[in-house]
Amino acid sequence: MAAIYGEEWCVIDDCAKIFCIRISDDIDDPKWTLCLQVMLPNEYPGTAPPVYQLNAPWLKGQERADLSNSLEEIYIQNIGESILYLWVEKIRDVLIQKSQMTEPGPDVKKKTEEEDVECEDDLILACQPETPAKALDFDISENRTEIEELPPIDHGIPITDRRSTFQAHLAPVVCPKQVKMVLAKLYENKKIASATHNIYAYRIYCEDKQTFLQDCEDDGETAAGGRLLHLMEILNVRNVMVVVSRWYGGILLGPDRFKHINNCARNILVERNYTNSPEESSKALGKNKKVRKDKKRSEH
Repeated sequence: MAAIYGEEWCVIDDCAKIFCIRISDDIDDPKWTLCLQVMLPNEYPGTAPPVYQLNAPWLKGQERADLSNSLEEIYIQNIGESILYLWVEKIRDVLIQKSQMTEPGPDVKKKTEEEDVECEDDLILACQPETPAKALDFDISENRTEIEELPPIDHGIPITDRRSTFQAHLAPVVCPKQVKMVLAKLYENKKIASATHNIYAYRIYCEDKQTFLQDCEDDGETAAGGRLLHLMEILNVRNVMVVVSRWYGGILLGPDRFKHINNCARNILVERNYTNSPEESSKALGKNKKVRKDKKRSEH
């Protein structure tokens, strides 16, 4: 594969047989790009398929499901044979078809450096990326002088477990436009843009209505956005947005992945003084539960 695809092919962990390949519709002038990350189990190709992740911020919903179904169909039709080449070329065909449609591409500048997806030190992200790119999914084309300022973005300390890495990013926000601006700014960083999931949630307090404007996004990690937003509600934070990036390492974590997502978010919220300490928050939550129990007793 390295001989065929050259710099597009990247070895993440040779011992664990984890690899990544960057696939584009056109090598010289790419409009659509996707990173295919695979882990080859010992039983591959005989009796087990590769464990894979499709990493592209623009790949959502039905489009992701259709592509996954196509790859699984290729495996079923070729059980016992090496299928990585077939998978890569299938993805490339999908990207070429996509580029030929009237739908415009995400207009990302060509990446000239090989992505170092195995270097954990690079996960401590600088606020100013070396290679800026336009937002992938967000329309912020208005004149910058006419919209709110881009708020400062802080990056938390990464948590790594079984080769998966989680990192939280935090920004103060007071309107939905700033939410879009923060997401667009984060996606300018090639490390964040290549994450398997970028889960986020935000809460904005509306003084005039005395209510919260809030929302969340799973980005393919089912229920993770809702859990993150629930944590922020429990901590009673306001006017803040938290994004948690996860880079999948090829080993399934089960429910532990939700624990790491919430721990990353909680840590950065506490560090930036958006809430009390975790101990005080837990006490407050327990107190609320006790009040509810006492209320039930009094009703009886």
